[in-house]
Amino acid sequence: MKDPIIFRRQDVLSPTAARYWKDLLYRVVKIGTELEVSPPKGTPRTLFETAVRDALQPSGSLEMLGVNGVLDVQPEHCGVEIRIIGRHPHFHALHEQYQRIMTALHALGSRPRATCGLHFHLLTPGLAEPVPEIILANLWNLTRRYAPELRYLTSGGDRREALCRRRNYTSHVEMVRHSPGTMSMAAIKTILDDSLIVPKHQNFLNLEHVGFTAQGDVLPLHIEYRFPDADVSATAVTAKTFLFLALLLKAVDLSQYGVIHVGQVKAWRRKIELLDMVNNNDGNLATSDTTAVTDDVIAELRQGTYELLDLLAPTFDRFADNPSLDVLLLLAERPISLLRCAGYDWPQIEALLLQRVTTDEIGLDKTDKSLMQRIELCEWTGQTCPETWQWYAARELFLTPQDLERRLQKLEKLRGVRWDQRQGTMIFTS
Repeated sequence: MKDPIIFRRQDVLSPTAARYWKDLLYRVVKIGTELEVSPPKGTPRTLFETAVRDALQPSGSLEMLGVNGVLDVQPEHCGVEIRIIGRHPHFHALHEQYQRIMTALHALGSRPRATCGLHFHLLTPGLAEPVPEIILANLWNLTRRYAPELRYLTSGGDRREALCRRRNYTSHVEMVRHSPGTMSMAAIKTILDDSLIVPKHQNFLNLEHVGFTAQGDVLPLHIEYRFPDADVSATAVTAKTFLFLALLLKAVDLSQYGVIHVGQVKAWRRKIELLDMVNNNDGNLATSDTTAVTDDVIAELRQGTYELLDLLAPTFDRFADNPSLDVLLLLAERPISLLRCAGYDWPQIEALLLQRVTTDEIGLDKTDKSLMQRIELCEWTGQTCPETWQWYAARELFLTPQDLERRLQKLEKLRGVRWDQRQGTMIFTS
């Protein structure tokens, strides 16, 4: 990271507290989306809304996921808004869910136009204790520091002069002004709530639903990322879900040292210039005017995006069997906007991103499952060393040592296997 300046604070988390909050937030956070799409040309919105509702079968209750995980379908100025229920993020479960939703929307001719947005709500239902304020402060400043890159990474326009939707749906004007280095997050929220410049629900990072205790800690923690443009790629939406979860968990890590700074004065002014290039109200209809985003500017945004993803890479390692980082690295090189500008349609975009998703199931035969069962139930304990255990296991399963090694390597990919000296046996690590 360039210019890793830290605001020193007295309320930093201890390493033990940071581990606690990372684990707790990873367990309780749910990320729901609001996806807006327009009807096909010539189709009345009311008919389209009915068709979308029939296809997606919304449950109407946050307590019932339903067949597609959709809460409801509501009329929106651009067409319809589909509210998708938050669930604990697991890549393949989410990916399958969004594939069903996107397949239905494609079949109905849905169009993500510049009037459409894709909002990610990060919620913590059931969290019974306040979150330390320093975590939200770091999330706020991480978002500010990488706001141009985040806007670029999630852009979805189809023309070089209109890479992003209009700023007034997702304004950074207030966000860039207010730093947790000089005021509390509660004070920043008050400014956003009272602002006559930007309606509070249209901020780049929306704190409208966040609450604070008398001590200034956060309860409830419910934030909305408003800046992504609408898209109908299941793989892209799933990967972005983990991008926002990774930002939150990285904010916990940073809270052991203080609050991350947005950068030195010259670098920060350049960030604001880049934001104004990609996020403004100067385009036609509902778009930003991105004519200032030259190839050199794209190279600059791309480099900053790689810096962000490099910073988050250790956090992505926490997500088992999860190719989100690979998908995001591809989007860093060419976000959906640039792919559309190059002539890719939505099925082609999805096919390209899908190449980064490994869904290979590890084939297990009867002997593999027998080996798994014996490890799971600790049937072969009391061995003196891994070599003795492997010799015993090979004999019990009528395998050669080479065949046993191959099968253990398969299980290592599936569950993780290690030697436990106390029990004298191999055990699974997950």
